[in-house]
Amino acid sequence: MIGTRLAHYDISSHLGSGGMGDVYQATDTKLGRAVALKLLPEAFSHNTERVARFEREARALAALNHPHIAAIYGFEESGGRRFLVMELAEGETLADRIRKGPLPIDEALAVARQIAEALEAAHEKGIIHRDLKPANIKVTPQGQVKVLDFGLAKAFAGDAQNTNSSDSPTISMAATQQGVILGTAAYMSPEQARGREVDRRTDLFAFGCVLYEMLTGRAAFEGEDVTDILSRVMQRDPDWTRLPAGTPAAIQRLLGRCLQKDRNRRLQAAGDARIEIDEAHAEPERQEAALHARSGGWPKLAWTASAILLVATAALAFIHFREAPPAESPEMRLEIPTLFTNDLNSIAISPDGQKVAFEGSGDSGRQLWIRPLNSETAQPLAGTEGATRPFWSPDSRSVAFFAQGSLKRTDLAGGSPQTLANATGGFGGTWGDGDILFVAGNFTPLMRVPASGGAATVVTEPAKRGEYSINFPKFLPDNRHFLFSISGPENSGVYAASLDAPEPQLLLRGAVSSRIEYLRSGWLLYIREGVLFAHPFDLAARELRGDPVALASRVASFSVSDNGTVAYRNARAGLRAQLTWFDRTGKAQGVMGDPDQRVAIANPELSPDGRRVAGDVILDNNRDVWLQDSIRVTRFTFDAGGDWMPIWSPDGARIAFRSNRSGVFKLYEKPSSGSGTETLLLDASQDAMPDSWSPNGRFLLYQSFDPADGRDIWALPLEGERKPFVFLKTRYNEAYSQFSPDGRWVAYQSDESGRSEVYIRPFPGPGGQWQVSTGGGAMARWRHDGKELYYV
Repeated sequence: MIGTRLAHYDISSHLGSGGMGDVYQATDTKLGRAVALKLLPEAFSHNTERVARFEREARALAALNHPHIAAIYGFEESGGRRFLVMELAEGETLADRIRKGPLPIDEALAVARQIAEALEAAHEKGIIHRDLKPANIKVTPQGQVKVLDFGLAKAFAGDAQNTNSSDSPTISMAATQQGVILGTAAYMSPEQARGREVDRRTDLFAFGCVLYEMLTGRAAFEGEDVTDILSRVMQRDPDWTRLPAGTPAAIQRLLGRCLQKDRNRRLQAAGDARIEIDEAHAEPERQEAALHARSGGWPKLAWTASAILLVATAALAFIHFREAPPAESPEMRLEIPTLFTNDLNSIAISPDGQKVAFEGSGDSGRQLWIRPLNSETAQPLAGTEGATRPFWSPDSRSVAFFAQGSLKRTDLAGGSPQTLANATGGFGGTWGDGDILFVAGNFTPLMRVPASGGAATVVTEPAKRGEYSINFPKFLPDNRHFLFSISGPENSGVYAASLDAPEPQLLLRGAVSSRIEYLRSGWLLYIREGVLFAHPFDLAARELRGDPVALASRVASFSVSDNGTVAYRNARAGLRAQLTWFDRTGKAQGVMGDPDQRVAIANPELSPDGRRVAGDVILDNNRDVWLQDSIRVTRFTFDAGGDWMPIWSPDGARIAFRSNRSGVFKLYEKPSSGSGTETLLLDASQDAMPDSWSPNGRFLLYQSFDPADGRDIWALPLEGERKPFVFLKTRYNEAYSQFSPDGRWVAYQSDESGRSEVYIRPFPGPGGQWQVSTGGGAMARWRHDGKELYYV
């Protein structure tokens, strides 16, 4: 072929051959540029049906326009030969480069990041490579990556229903199935090797294989023949000891996630791989900064690998602070598998640094779990059903928590939990020498109660004007002074006070997220806009000194032990959960939405037609309302203050939700189409949450919190003067009300019996109430015909 012309392309040299055909370098005489021509196998070219399918696929591939993807210019025919016209990528293939030996870590990560960018761009357009391997990746002399043959495996294979599973092995079936290539054995995912349907997670498995090979110089899965290789792909892990000693922990974690056999446990998106690589690049810079700053007096950071997995990973990482680091700082790696929790603040490391308490879901529903750091398993803590936001006793032998409208404590040695005080919400607590400070909920004072039980007394209260809430108190080492934060439009910030002089002293102005902690080595820790900061703190003067140091980004919450270990949870966009349909026997019937687009949706509300779900999602430490249908998850609100607790109008055309804009709770509504403006429904002077929309569209039930009376149920008319009126107000807590389908009744929960039970009463009244549940009940929902109630 060299020296011949096809159409207006003059062929000058042979570049290579493979199952997809021969590749030549040529000159495009019309445009005067060098191109690559891929001549399709003869047997393939004469099959008109497959050529038509290939042409359709190639047209889609031609739409890819990315600097790290070799472009397809055209699909041509000349002299009875069909060929692709492609961008000519300079340089050697990655396979050629690896034959010279492993790549240095920095070089390998730079290449891997560009590959991840290419995969991310293609996957966003619904295109999967299916045959990613070093031979299909070019690296220019300048280090620029070009991924070749994107999506051509599918183009050659044709439609899934016409593809025989015997074609699955990654080899060219040159003798009988010329041109049919669905992958290359050493880089195939287990599902691909079994001939099953593939998706973008198949490319992520291959990406892990390529990255492993760049770092080690050896294939992740080796064998004497194809059968041996495929057996290792499906049954064995790579030899992790081959990784170079300096491989960052983030990259080791990334490889493990990419090479999971079960694709549901595998890394789900190429963008996450790119982020992990960026984190690995940043890690040495943080360590270098820590060493540099140590000479100026601040402690060395010894980073450890991650670990708390919630459905799909909010990580719990550990930083250790020391005054005088040992000659060799030990590195600890662990993973703590947990079940899903919506409250990332429900994590606490014990003062002795030996155990972690966290909220998770198990067979008994939401409860606390305890994980010793020297153990591989976590155990549920008996009697903590419904618990949230735990904190430890100073001796690490007991845990306090909020559950069932109360502050409670329990001893790890055994025994039943002890109720200490009423606490409808639970905005954090701290355990000192014999006393506990806690915040019961929104607008409530900071309270003090003996750890052994007794009357609770007020320590300090929010101001009457401007402040929204006191959050997360923390005793300082003398057990008299303490820290806390205030969130509100005027006085947000970090404060210090004492039991003897509770007048707050401002330490740091501006909103912070999660708790505030003190490190005994002289540091105040807090989160601002997702970044965990350590700020030098003069304990005697109770003043911040100098400038803060950023320790970690994308942090949702953290906890500190007395020995200087800091545990923190990442606020990752990858937090995932899958909404699932169940029948009344508890059998799963299906899922809602695309499993590849799962997000952790809290407070889900089904639309009247049953086709969409509205809920709130925490992404990068900000909560907004999102919508999910059978195909996708889309963001619905975009306010930085936070929007959540959505409910649908009876016709499904509007969604009402709670918003914390400017630090003041308000109720808004917005068209469910996502277009149009938001309308203010209620400018609440107190904490208000929407509960239910009446079937006739005329009323909105919401729960309001009053520090003196607890939670009550109000009704907001949506016509006329729109003046709210009380539906149910007692000295008990009533909440989570729901209109019956005919609008004549309201189901709700109340703790008047000493625990939460479900009741119904007529709307708008008057009338008595009827108790529905007998063994505890909450979150009632009516069946569509009003003949049954479902509740937790």
